Amino acid sequence: MKKFDLIIIGAGRASNLAAKAGKMGKKVAIIEKSKLGGTCPNRGCVPSKLLIGYAHVARSIKESNRHFINSSINSIDIEKIFDETNKYISKIDPIYKNKFNENVEVFYGTGKFVSNNIVSVNGEQLTAPKIVIATGTKAIKAPHSKAWTSDDIFPLKEDVPKSITIVGSGFIACELANFFSAIGIKTKLLVRSQRILGNEDIDISEIFKEEFVKNVDILFDTSINTIDYNNNQFHLELINKDNKKTNHSCQALLYATGRESNTSSLDLENTDIEVNERGYIKRNEFFETKAKGVYVVGDASGENMLQHAAAQEVNHLAKILLEDKKEALKFKYMPHGVFTEPEIASVGITEQKAKELGIDYVTSITPWIASAKAMSTRLRYPRTKFIVNPNNYEILGCHLIGPESTTMMHQVLTVMHLDNDIRHLKEMLYIHPALSEALLPAAVDAVKEIEKSRK
Repeated sequence: MKKFDLIIIGAGRASNLAAKAGKMGKKVAIIEKSKLGGTCPNRGCVPSKLLIGYAHVARSIKESNRHFINSSINSIDIEKIFDETNKYISKIDPIYKNKFNENVEVFYGTGKFVSNNIVSVNGEQLTAPKIVIATGTKAIKAPHSKAWTSDDIFPLKEDVPKSITIVGSGFIACELANFFSAIGIKTKLLVRSQRILGNEDIDISEIFKEEFVKNVDILFDTSINTIDYNNNQFHLELINKDNKKTNHSCQALLYATGRESNTSSLDLENTDIEVNERGYIKRNEFFETKAKGVYVVGDASGENMLQHAAAQEVNHLAKILLEDKKEALKFKYMPHGVFTEPEIASVGITEQKAKELGIDYVTSITPWIASAKAMSTRLRYPRTKFIVNPNNYEILGCHLIGPESTTMMHQVLTVMHLDNDIRHLKEMLYIHPALSEALLPAAVDAVKEIEKSRK
């Protein structure tokens, strides 16, 4: 049996913990069943955003008449787009491996618990006083063997399809539908209800829907009844809420219906580790599981399933394990973005959540027209929505829809982190006429709504 100071199962964000421990002279084993780097750089956030870059350029050309420019796309080298993305992905594993020194040993395989402090991989048993589970999540399996999930696109090993049908209504489905449609692949998005991006604030998701359907072919209230596959083609029978059936064919079928716990292969039944009803590992505020010396970070806990949250958790766990700083990590706020066209950024609660909680709040929803930079986009839909506490000016939620929303949001986040008072956004000096200047009238409107509510 091999003995280590630290065993890490899952080489995504936790690779940084392995590298840091190794540099401090700790003997580390890191186990990865796929590629170092995990989901984000190999088949998630990063390659999908690389694709969206191409989509953005294509859309800009197609919509140039909005700026009184008559232009057209002569051709799009779709094969080259995927080839470049695949090349990027092929470099991830060696880049991550180069982070490790001689104290870190990489095991490619599936780690399984034999007991609380013993893990087997490829028939070999490893033990350590500290074990970290960082196994992330996996895409919910597609119901047909030839259908894809988002995990099958990066790297794309098959021929680029001429047509694709995507099932889902969340951010992954919308981001991929936006990309495939923008670069000229015949795309259809199937949505079971009338809402897309249902987790977003309802005002924002309604604006998004109105704009998104202008570019992406969507069938609402529709699901797949039957799937046949022959001659490299999917033949689908679709059914809507009125039980009306229609036939539809496509070369590729992609399910983007969510992600699920990736812990079923860990043999947790051999340990004291507990999971919840969804299969995610239970932990306390110090990332500790019920098994002494075993920790869980990132998506494997099912709590904050975002890359930036996982990175922060890993950094904090490093302080606990390597610097003996036993302090709980408390996220003040958890922002997220949806990288489509339109782009969305959100932080805090939605209005529907505020109603559910029964708390005092006021809202404002403000167009970006006060910013000349925003006006230059010649887009009418961009909005900022604030949900604020009328008693103390606290920002409870902020939701942006429009170009560079995810960048603009950081100004709001700074105020929320330092001294959460919306009046700071109202009183601060903005570069004129920067895009972020659109936040000024939004803050002014929100403060007016607070003052109005107090009369």
